[in-house]
Parts: sequence; C-alpha cells; structure tokens
Amino acid sequence: MASKPSIPKGTRDFSPSEVSKRNYIMGVMRNHFEKFGYQPIETPSFENSDTLMGKYGEEGDRLIFKILNSGDYLDKVSAEELADLNYKKLTTKISEKALRYDLTVPFARYVVQHQNEIEFPFKRYQIQPVWRADRPQKGRFREFFQCDADVVGSTSLWQEAELVQLYDAVFTSLGLKGVTIKINNRKILSGIAEVIGASDKLIDFTVALDKLDKIGEDGVKKEMLEKGISEEALVKVQPLFNFTGSIQEKIIQLSDLLSSSEEGIKGVEELQFICETVIKLGLQTAQLDLDVTLARGLNYYTGAIFEVAAPKEVSMGSIGGGGRYDDLTGIFGLKNMSGVGISFGLDRIYLVLDELNLFPETVTTSTKVLFLNFGQEQAFEVMQAITKLRMENIKVEMYPDAAKIDKQFKHAERRNIPFVVKEISNGLFTLKNLTSGEQTQLSFADLLSQLS
Repeated sequence: MASKPSIPKGTRDFSPSEVSKRNYIMGVMRNHFEKFGYQPIETPSFENSDTLMGKYGEEGDRLIFKILNSGDYLDKVSAEELADLNYKKLTTKISEKALRYDLTVPFARYVVQHQNEIEFPFKRYQIQPVWRADRPQKGRFREFFQCDADVVGSTSLWQEAELVQLYDAVFTSLGLKGVTIKINNRKILSGIAEVIGASDKLIDFTVALDKLDKIGEDGVKKEMLEKGISEEALVKVQPLFNFTGSIQEKIIQLSDLLSSSEEGIKGVEELQFICETVIKLGLQTAQLDLDVTLARGLNYYTGAIFEVAAPKEVSMGSIGGGGRYDDLTGIFGLKNMSGVGISFGLDRIYLVLDELNLFPETVTTSTKVLFLNFGQEQAFEVMQAITKLRMENIKVEMYPDAAKIDKQFKHAERRNIPFVVKEISNGLFTLKNLTSGEQTQLSFADLLSQLS
C-alpha cells in the first residue's frame, strides 16, 4: 500500500477559506501601499548564493535554504574535497543558488542592478514568500509571506512619520484596534552604550536589551554580564528598565541621560520630530509608544526602528517591524543610499484577526448562486443565463452532472452557497434562499437585481 503523502515541516496547505482570508489581508495592504505612493515589484524566489550569504550574520547564513546545482552537482568536487567533509567549502562547489531569506536584501540587489532605470526617491512594496530553515513553532514557519514597504534615496524623516500612518491605516481598515506601534532609534542605543562605557559591546548590548520582554530585567542583565559588559555599566543603564511617562516625558529623560553623547542626542532629536509629527497629524486606531528597550535584531538599522505589538487580549508576538538603514545597498557597491522600510507579519495578523473574529463574513463567499442541473435539454438554457450573470460580475455556476436533486442541494449547503436556482420555466427563475428557506419566482431582470 502506498504511503500517505505529506508536506515538509514548517510548510502549509491553505484551504479555499484560508486563501480567501489571506487575500483579503493582502488586498487591504496593497490598497494602502498604493494609496501612499508605493509601487509594486517582484524578485525571483531564488538568488545567486553570493547575493544572500554573509548578509544576515553567521546564524542567518545557516538558515538559508541552498539549492543543489542542476545535473551532476558533484562534477566540480574532487575526491579529496569530498573526503575532507568541509561542508562550507563543499557547499560553494555544489550550490550556486539559494532561496531568498527575506525581501530586503533582494530589494537592495534590485536597486543596485536597476539604479539607472529607477526614479529616486523610490517607494516600493513587495508581497512574496520567503524561506528559512528555522525550527518550526507556533507563528513561525519555514515558508511564509513577507509584506514590505520601503523608500530608498531619501533621508527625510517625513518618511518615518508616513510609515507610522501607513501602519495605522492598514490596521484600521482590518478593524484591528488596540495595536501599539513601538518606536526607538539606533542612535539612542549607540549613545546609551557610549554613556555607560560599552561602545565596543554595542551589538551584544542591543541584542540582550531586545530580549527584555522575553527574559525579563534579570535575564537581560545576566546576558550582558556574560558578554563582558561591566557591573558599573549596568548601574548606569538601570533607568532604562524603569522608563515610564508620556512620549514627551521620555524624550526629556533621554535628553538628560544622553547629554554627553552627540550621537545619542541626534537620535533623540530625530525621534522627537517623528513622534511630535505623528501626534499632531493624529492616528485613527493605533497607539504610538516610545520604547527605549526596543533594539530589533538586525544590525543594519541606523536610525528609527519600529515594532508593532498586537492587541493585549491576544497572546501574540510582534505583527510588524522595520526601521531606517543608511547604507544597505553598500553591500553591493552603491554607497550613501539611505532607506527606511516596514514589514507586516501576514501569518500573525491572520491569526490575530481569526482569534478576534474580525474577518468579514463576505470574505469567504465564493459562488453566490448554484443552478441545479436537470439534464442535457435544459443545460444550454441554464448556461445562457449563467453567462449573462457572469458578465454582470455575479459569481455563479451550474452543478456539472444531472445528479439527484437532493445531492445537488447538499453540495450547495456544504459549500455555503446562499442561493439555488431550482427551475427555469417560461422565462421565470425559481430562486431559493438556503438560509431563510424562502422561494420566489423572478424574471431575469429581477433575478439579477436580487443577486447584485
């Protein structure tokens, strides 16, 4: 007996209902991306390995899915190399391509490759799948979609303010209230590291600080000490763990804390402009919060950083994030090309909307009316009516076989089709509402009106 087929861990099949819900979320995003002036691009699902490798750190490199070369992929490997079992050297010989790990590095490659065709500042959005050889768990998959919006070629802080508005607009349209958009600035983190005498440990400092909500204050301090950050430095950084008040009060506290750091004060000034601008313009449903412990794991951020927290009644991690990067394209030789971007976590947003029952009922509605099949003689007349209805954008179909009427009705019920046309006689259509049980005879014009 043949074994039952399966799919790789960390991947998923999506039912028609799930696809409809995901398309709904992506449709809302596309609408607002384009409303804000972002243009769509797409990049290949796989890139040359040297485009991706070395861009995400050692841990990221391990999570990149490599693609074996076509044909005899061992052709370029000698017997000595094969026996040596040095997987890093071997990988470069047998795999020249890899599945994309994110959309940001391919976007940087796109900008450099097409720089003479692009009008800067360039605002792009991209909604495509990415792949990571990560350990699957709730909310984390090996294949998932990223939904990104970026602006490159401008250092204007108005872009950051607009991206906060973009987050707010999308979540408002999705009916998702209670979302918190957290903001910080990497220059502030650099300034804090400078003030406490840990500039040489900046990455270790920010990585540990970014885990505050997961491992708590004691856990963060323990990790910092393990990384070589002194007890004296931890005493100086203590105010960060008890940072409260309004955004303006927090900015005043930061100004005092970072008064001796030029880099830190610049970060405070940038943050103040963004926050004050957003507050004056107003947000519809989201809340803005200055979170000085927000660090984000990716070290190419150089200015503002964002993270979006789901409503408190839902147990979920961040559902979005992003930030300013001053020289991302520099990894491909194009220097001084500043950019800023945000990403939406499609899968987590889906889970949040599902848990809070925020998907409109109409999202999963496919066929609106099913014409019963009474045999070959009437089928042509049925298809004539169906063709006219489809030209009026009505979702309609005929049951393909002249099966028992009871079977056809059950098919409509199982698929949640709300209406059935039972009969066509003398130009009149007998329409049954499967929800209410009501049955009426209508002309074609009235049928069209009822279904529109």
